[in-house]
Amino acid sequence: MTDTMKNGSVLCLGLSGFHRMHYYDWGDPSNPRVVVCVHGLSRQGRDFDFLARSLQGDFRVICPDIVGRGLSDWLAAKGDYGYPQYMADVNALIARVTVSAEQEIYWVGTSMGGLLGMLYASRRGNPVRKLVVNDAGTIVPKAALEHIALYVGKDPRFANLEALEAHVRRISAPFGPLDDEQWRHITLHGAKQYADGTWGLGYDPAIALPFQGELADVDLSAYWDAIACPTLLLRGAQSDLLLRETALDMTQRGPKAKLVEFQGTGHAPMLMKESEARIVGEFLLEP
Repeated sequence: MTDTMKNGSVLCLGLSGFHRMHYYDWGDPSNPRVVVCVHGLSRQGRDFDFLARSLQGDFRVICPDIVGRGLSDWLAAKGDYGYPQYMADVNALIARVTVSAEQEIYWVGTSMGGLLGMLYASRRGNPVRKLVVNDAGTIVPKAALEHIALYVGKDPRFANLEALEAHVRRISAPFGPLDDEQWRHITLHGAKQYADGTWGLGYDPAIALPFQGELADVDLSAYWDAIACPTLLLRGAQSDLLLRETALDMTQRGPKAKLVEFQGTGHAPMLMKESEARIVGEFLLEP
């Protein structure tokens, strides 16, 4: 199938003013089934290119760059980076891409995007018909947050794209056994080249502000218990963010998610393999 990716943006409002959130729009814009794919903390919407190509024949697929990442604006008030702003922005995006009551919203979220999906789908009257949570859970361990704080927001610079890719491969090794094309894709679309020719990571370092100071376990169980839609829970078998005991507990409470684990992968599965896309697609297409 020919790729049909288009670019778009939506004007969003925060406490400190307006900003634009960029998004990638795959498939037939008239398709009433809309999948919203939301990326992880320091990633961006092009991470879902492989999955979107697989799904675009059956769904319209919308992949935003959450504010402060990718082609989206950086916030002027750095303290506004956080889940309330991200939730409001994605809600504005959903309002933009849905124009009738017959349209159905499906949410696929990786890591931060999975936590956002849990929060969003727990709200009364939410439009989510099905939810896919990729390597995120009801308990976010303190140790995992401390690990993230070690590298997110450090803003390293590299002489060329190859050196940046080596860095990305090193810090993102838990993504699992990706091939060279996939590593280059992750690097290139998550990169920023500066006026002096050096390369860095394409996000506002201030997204790391919530990870400063004393960290503790985060318990989102109450939100999970309020979710009513069919839910698929994906987990990297070696994940340090979604522990196995947490994942198993999530299959017994709330939406009682179906659990699928990927061997040889930590945090988080990138959903770039055909076998991973097939699992997601089959779940979304189930009656």
